[in-house]
Amino acid sequence: MQKNKRVIACIGLLAGSLVALSGPMAQATSAPAGATGAVGAPAVPAADALHVAPDGSDDAAGTESDPTTLPSAISRVTSGGTIYLRGGTYAYAETVTIPPGNDGTSGARTTLAAYPDETPVLNFAAMSEDPANRGLAVNGTYWHIDGIVVEHAGDNGIFVGGSDNVIEHVVTRFNHDTGLQISRIASDTPGDEWPANNLILSSESHDNADSDGEDADGFASKLTSGPGNVFRHTVAHNNIDDGWDLYTKSETGPIGPVTIEDSLAYENGTLSDGTVNSDGDRNGYKLGGDGIEVDHLVRRNIAYDNGKHGFTYNSNPGSMTVSDNVSIDNAERNFSFDKGTSVFRDNVSCRSDDGSNDKTVGDADGSNQFWKGSNGSACSAYSGAMDWSFATDGSLVVTFGGNKVTP
Repeated sequence: MQKNKRVIACIGLLAGSLVALSGPMAQATSAPAGATGAVGAPAVPAADALHVAPDGSDDAAGTESDPTTLPSAISRVTSGGTIYLRGGTYAYAETVTIPPGNDGTSGARTTLAAYPDETPVLNFAAMSEDPANRGLAVNGTYWHIDGIVVEHAGDNGIFVGGSDNVIEHVVTRFNHDTGLQISRIASDTPGDEWPANNLILSSESHDNADSDGEDADGFASKLTSGPGNVFRHTVAHNNIDDGWDLYTKSETGPIGPVTIEDSLAYENGTLSDGTVNSDGDRNGYKLGGDGIEVDHLVRRNIAYDNGKHGFTYNSNPGSMTVSDNVSIDNAERNFSFDKGTSVFRDNVSCRSDDGSNDKTVGDADGSNQFWKGSNGSACSAYSGAMDWSFATDGSLVVTFGGNKVTP
């Protein structure tokens, strides 16, 4: 397989539409069909919505002509109501929090969305790097966050401590810890209240970097997250540590099983400006920690040119389902599973040059084409420059050499 110079389309999911940072303009998107609870931003603003603008004031009425501030709108919005963010840059020095108890319902989510066809950027550059300095904290339940950019937070860009939320069309970038992380709200949050059943959809996380280079991933559901969290049609690239991190630790025990599907991780471990920190793990998909069993579902994903492994069990000895994934030209192994009883089906591993053989302890049958010194026939589809974009329905489209691929 010939390895060509890559042409990467870095797509920003802004204001409910897709704005190309490099590459062609994409069309407006809505949530993919079948995404439970996911709804795209309406084309026409809700008549009774609260409106927020960069120059809004706390005591304003919250109308289009008299916009308020985001913290004020969050404190005033009724369950199932809507907050619209007008385009522009919002400068914050403190975390913006949706607190526990400020909830929507399963039948009527509370919405925080970009005003149609506009791009709100929540900029936390005034923050110092500190674990307390998160950007947007979503600690309520049944919220729908749609079409915003969160950047330069002193810790996580978006922190999800609540359950049953849908977060789509967002970009988290240049934050000092993981761009979007799902974990418990506080150290005394009981296990049955760990955040569960959140859907992260059609979103991008890139160039997140902490000063020690060991913690800032693209996406994470780790340490203290409950069951049922899903990442779908999401892209993690050029983060200083990993693309995805599902780390567990012995002090808190197993997290709930996570689903990652139809997603892409590339060039993690190296920032877009070429910065590398040798202390980072630099994997595409890191799926465990501390020898704790968690049975994640990982399917139809692509790992490309990450700084260590493409997919790694990272000491998770559980029975993960790993199917229909493609892993290409990662620096060490494309697939690295040294223990466990995971089930591998229809995976493909390719290299443009020599590299380390894959290791897949578990149930791996002949449907897989792992790297054992040569490429299988399926690798012919993954030649040429890699590019990506989002289709009008929000689904992720990846091409090699201009040809669409479907893991």
